[in-house]
Amino acid sequence: MKKLIIQIPCLNEARTLPATLRDLPRTIPGIDVVEILVIDDGSRDATVDVARACGADHIVKFRRRKGLAAAFTAGIDTALKLGADFIVNTDGDNQYAGQDIPKLLEPLLAGDADIVIGDRNINALEYMSRTRKRLQQLGSWVVRQVSSTQVPDTTSGFRAYTREAALRMTIVSEFSYTLESIIQAGKKRIAITHVPVSTNPRTRESRLYSGLWDYLKASAATIVRIYAMYEPLKVFTTIGLLVFAVGVAVSIRFLYYFFTGTGVVGHVPSLILSAVLMIVGFQVALIGLVADVISGNRKLIEDLLYRVRRMERTIEQPSEMLTGSGKGRE
Repeated sequence: MKKLIIQIPCLNEARTLPATLRDLPRTIPGIDVVEILVIDDGSRDATVDVARACGADHIVKFRRRKGLAAAFTAGIDTALKLGADFIVNTDGDNQYAGQDIPKLLEPLLAGDADIVIGDRNINALEYMSRTRKRLQQLGSWVVRQVSSTQVPDTTSGFRAYTREAALRMTIVSEFSYTLESIIQAGKKRIAITHVPVSTNPRTRESRLYSGLWDYLKASAATIVRIYAMYEPLKVFTTIGLLVFAVGVAVSIRFLYYFFTGTGVVGHVPSLILSAVLMIVGFQVALIGLVADVISGNRKLIEDLLYRVRRMERTIEQPSEMLTGSGKGRE
């Protein structure tokens, strides 16, 4: 029996959640059971009551806001404990068309991929400004380069996972899961693909960031952090060699003045600067070696976490879900 859980991270979505839940399919070819999981990220409105009234099968509630990445991770963990074979993530603002969920699942059911990302076709989104479209495309290009994947819309939250892929996801970012999970998938050699999906008319502004500049800073920091986490030797060696090369260039300038006899008295500071840069560059490269060892330990820990999660599925039932008795999750 194949079970699908559709998870919806929510923050103050009482107004849009009914339409979102209405659009979700309850029967899908190739799937025997479809259940809906709502993760309430400390909402101050009636999101939980609306979710329950509109037929959500499971609800996880945070007593205070923890962020989208934490809500997504809690949803993945709960879905796995509920025995999901496939997990689809969508947004509570009804941005994504629920009828496209079978399209997301097709590559998973066929065994062609473990993660499927819904491609919104950024250029066709009328509500998005030209500047933001260009930045989104640039960011997606950068993610494709660092992750060795071919996903055109890396910020799309409309995506599907097999149980195996979900078990291997370890989100550490506090900003968003979208970029990090794709980079992780690429570095862990998880089969990932994309399918075109449609979107509904926009219902509200994004709550993930207050402005374009904040989004750029957070996205760039996430990309650099995650890439350095998985490729520390490459990152630190590159930085170290660049600093070392600048030091060598400065020393060559000093040697030029020394051998041409034009005087070196006024250029002694450049010699000191050269020595400092070469020492710093060498030290940065050594840091890369240490970070590479730590990265190896991280991979072992992630593998251990994967094995623990698999064991939990057979011996533990979810005990932190909000039920009719009113119990919640912190």
